[in-house]
Amino acid sequence: MTSADPATARARSTDAAGDESIVKKLSTLDRYLAVWILLAMALGLGLGRLVPGLNDALAKVETGGVSLPIALGLLIMMYPVLAKVRYDRLDAVTGDRKLMVSSLVVNWIVGPAVMFALAWIFLPDLPEYRTGLIVVGLARCIAMVIIWNDLACGDREAAAVLVALNSVFQVLAFGLLGWFYLDLLPGWLGLGLGDGEHLDISMGKIALNVVIFLGVPLAAGFLTRRLGEKKLGRTDYEQRFLPKIGPWALYGLLFTIVILFALQGKTITSQPLDVVRIALPLLAYFAVMFFGSFLLGKGLGLAYDRTATLAFTAAGNNFELAIAVAVATFGVTSGQALSGVVGPLIEVPVLIGLVHVALAWRRRFAADTVTTAS
Repeated sequence: MTSADPATARARSTDAAGDESIVKKLSTLDRYLAVWILLAMALGLGLGRLVPGLNDALAKVETGGVSLPIALGLLIMMYPVLAKVRYDRLDAVTGDRKLMVSSLVVNWIVGPAVMFALAWIFLPDLPEYRTGLIVVGLARCIAMVIIWNDLACGDREAAAVLVALNSVFQVLAFGLLGWFYLDLLPGWLGLGLGDGEHLDISMGKIALNVVIFLGVPLAAGFLTRRLGEKKLGRTDYEQRFLPKIGPWALYGLLFTIVILFALQGKTITSQPLDVVRIALPLLAYFAVMFFGSFLLGKGLGLAYDRTATLAFTAAGNNFELAIAVAVATFGVTSGQALSGVVGPLIEVPVLIGLVHVALAWRRRFAADTVTTAS
């Protein structure tokens, strides 16, 4: 977009201007990002399958049910992006009622309901996998969505606010929604009381997940921006410092993918048909949530950057939490855990593809459409 509005210019303050393609923004690393992601997935799956005991060794490196290697990768991934956020302008996002209300409704009412419906439609005969998918639907994204949103030129400040909002609701609502969708609703609909399964997960563990995967990098990004601008000035901070740390977001993403798939490589490759059964409702879910939310944002008159942010925060899921809950409640070898593992297997390549879809649709927004708080 080429609008002269300062809010629009601000959203692109550290990126190339206008309609410059995302493939030119981070040189070779970004130009072939889809290739690197596929290679990272293949490497992780290969390591998990070929190196004896690797997945068990990685699984033991954890604290409080949180995998330390995955936590490290996510912190490296999120920190550079959160250091780019203009925290002094978050009030412009919180004042956008259309965006805030739409995000809450899509994430906490529509998203879980869509996953529940798809899980029952596609997996009526496989209750363990079905339960695992419902758990994935309850775990709203608070980590990788930051990367997808940034690659799609979404609104960074809006992403930070919506992710923080999801985190609060995740702590408060995850257990309640788990009871509703796994125990109460199946009985109401006559789907069989025996098919629901109670989630044994405490608010404390969910809060720990939120603190590690969002609180730490958010605090680091805020302090970096605050101290960096104070020492260097805003211009040097954005033009000299941020480009140096920017590529580390994608390094962290690739590292996380390798570790994640190394942890579950043997499980995934040893049950290919089950993976396909689980993948089908996931593909339908990502399509419904992304395209539905994108059309909603455009219909509400949101600018491209906030429409993209709404769509990616709706389509992404917190697979770290979903896997942790499934393993803690049903066991590491359970079907529920396998559903959680297949989540990122499908989500990562699909959402990187949707980044390019979003960028192509960017041209359909009027050139004078700008981000506004209303």
